[in-house]
Parts: sequence; C-alpha cells; structure tokens
Amino acid sequence: MKKSQVLKATIIILVCIIPVFVLAETFGLKKKRPKPHEFGNVVINNFSGKKDMAPVVFKHWLHRAKYSCRLCHVDIGFAMQAMGTQMTERDNNEGMYCGACHNGKVAFGPKEIDSNGKTTVNCDKCHSQGKDVVFKNDFYEFRKGMPQERFGNGIDWLKAEEKDYVKIIDFLEGFSIKRSGIKEPEEFDISASEKNMPDIIFSHKKHAKWNGCELCHPEIFGVKKGSQPYTMEEIFNGKYCGLCHDSVAFPNLDCQRCHTKVVM
Repeated sequence: MKKSQVLKATIIILVCIIPVFVLAETFGLKKKRPKPHEFGNVVINNFSGKKDMAPVVFKHWLHRAKYSCRLCHVDIGFAMQAMGTQMTERDNNEGMYCGACHNGKVAFGPKEIDSNGKTTVNCDKCHSQGKDVVFKNDFYEFRKGMPQERFGNGIDWLKAEEKDYVKIIDFLEGFSIKRSGIKEPEEFDISASEKNMPDIIFSHKKHAKWNGCELCHPEIFGVKKGSQPYTMEEIFNGKYCGLCHDSVAFPNLDCQRCHTKVVM
C-alpha cells in the first residue's frame, strides 16, 4: 500500500474515532448494568490481596434489609466511598467496623465454636470474591416477597419499609447514643434547570428514616436550601445525590422517581 493511501486510511479512522471520544467526554457512555443480586455490592480489597486472601464482597441488600444506612455510616463510622475505610482484620477483631456486629453475638463472628467444641472458621462468608460460596441468605428468595420496582435490584425499599416488610434497626449498643427527636423539615421543591423537566419534590421524611440528618449534612449537602448548587452531571459522576443513587439506592435511570412535580 502506498504512503498516500496509508495516510488517507489513517485520517478516515481518526475522523470516525474522535467523535466517539468527544461523545463519551461530553455526554458519557452507557455503563454495564449489574444483575439485581449484584447491585450495590462493594468489593473491599484494601489489604486482602496483599495477604493472598480473596477480597471481601459486601452485600448492601442484605445489610439494608436489617439496618439503617445512618447506623453503619455515622455511628459505626464506615466511609461513604468504597475503599474509603482503611479497616484491618485487627480493627474488626477489636470490635470496630464489621466487628461491631460480626462478633458471634449480633451476627456470626470470624470463628464459631459449637456445643461439641467444634470450631468453624467463617472467612469465606466475607472473603468470597471468585469463590463458589453457598450463602445462608439468597437474594432472589428474599426479593420474592418485596415490593417491586424497575431498576437497581428490583426492590422498592421505601415501600418495603413503609409496609413493614423490613424493620430497620437504627441503634447499636456501644456505638449509638440516645437522641431526642427533631421536627422533620417539610418537603420542598428543587427546580430543574432543563426546560420542561419536572421539578424534584424532595422528602426529608423518607430520607431521614434511613439516613438521619447527619449522614447528608453538612458533608454532602449544605444546611441551607440553595446554598450549594449542583448539576446532573455531578450527580451522574457520583457526587451529591449520586453518592447513593446509582450505587446503592435506586439508580438515576428512573428520572421520574425524583422529577415528580407536574410542569405548569
């Protein structure tokens, strides 16, 4: 092939490829959707790989069915970002982080000794990535009795809590403090910047049931309405509302779950 032909072919390829990169930079590309049982799972591999252990696969759905988000992320102290808590096996054995519950009393511990003195090591229950582990709790059996929704893991967690399908625990002895209740702020509108897009009606009551106030304020959002402008692009990139929605709470695919106020 002549040099001129090679040059022409190269130019054509670049012309075709560049718009794709521009599109990805400007609008983003579709992400691979996780399967329902994988939605919200977090892989924790701060130190496991260095010790030739399988990483931990943390299942949000299983813990969310029992505990509030606030209990784990405020009282116990887990960071909101994956890999943000540099916890060690020693931390857990000392009763911190996972060890706050996984101590053989609230939930299974690292080791269990039965009445016959037999010791069972439970490493694989957590360090499970890449292993064929049979778990006690099956996601699809759990989901059968839950209110359904279209996206995420297919469970409408708000309805599940409202209708008492799940009873979430928000207090853990030794970590939580007894707090007096505060008056819940009223629902309010968040104006959409896109023309003809319905405004958002934000419910403090629904969010506070799971998150309390201190999970969101002041680290994620300011305490005064309108003091902290943010965009949908930032939300899609995992900031503000996107810190939970798309990773654990229902994803941003379902626009009308938030944009509910009728356009006048």
